[in-house]
Amino acid sequence: MFYLIGGVATLLFILVMIVFKEKPKYPPSRAQSLSYALSSPDASYLSSIVRLFKNLNFVLLVITYGLNAGAFYALSTLLNRMVILHYPGEEVNAGRIGLTIILAGMLGAMISGIWLDKSKTYKETTLVVYIMALVGMVVYTLTLNLGHLWVVFITAGTLGFFMTGYLPLGFEFAVELTYPESEGISSGLLNVSAQVFGIIFTISQGQIIDNYGTIPGNIFLCVFLMLGVALTAFIRADLRRQKANKETPEIKPQEEEEEEEESNTSKVPATVSEERL
Repeated sequence: MFYLIGGVATLLFILVMIVFKEKPKYPPSRAQSLSYALSSPDASYLSSIVRLFKNLNFVLLVITYGLNAGAFYALSTLLNRMVILHYPGEEVNAGRIGLTIILAGMLGAMISGIWLDKSKTYKETTLVVYIMALVGMVVYTLTLNLGHLWVVFITAGTLGFFMTGYLPLGFEFAVELTYPESEGISSGLLNVSAQVFGIIFTISQGQIIDNYGTIPGNIFLCVFLMLGVALTAFIRADLRRQKANKETPEIKPQEEEEEEEESNTSKVPATVSEERL
């Protein structure tokens, strides 16, 4: 298994070194073009972080993203323990439930990304998916001990669909709220928040499960997901990148060359007809 993982990782490393480029030849949008123009090689990483933390909407998103992703990490880590407690001897199916969560999450991430690209409803989509993740967590908590393993497959898959589907939404929403700051910095802060909350939730839920059972442990996550929904509702949809695209229409390189030729020809004095004189 580890040789296989190492082989795939090595292949990806080679592809990144050979195929990947730092940036495209032409900026993909007007907002990205302006971002390139505004960026400075002398810009301080620390000063950028300070500016981001002065952005209240982004700070709220960092917290809500961490709560959602941290709950997902805790659930994934402790899934085997929870399933075995209610369904002894079902270690193989516990792994299959985890696989179901991953596959459903991949589908959810793809669908949410397509929908966001077409609708541009960043806050609305993020809030709805967050609410559905909370609902999925509640249903999973109430049905885990019913004694029907197929029900756990369905509820866990649904939960994974919305929890993982939220992750790309959070990254895209962060870029909108922090434009023209570097996407790498905002994404990095989101990942830090997710890891911190993931560690806290995993340890805390594990202790709760050991002392009180799986239902109190899952209720613990439900409470924080509810807090995340409430904080998400307070985020103002300040879509800076979309505003930058709308304020100045996007001009393709071929169109820019045509405009330059027209401007050059317009500078040549035109003869005035006798009738107009």
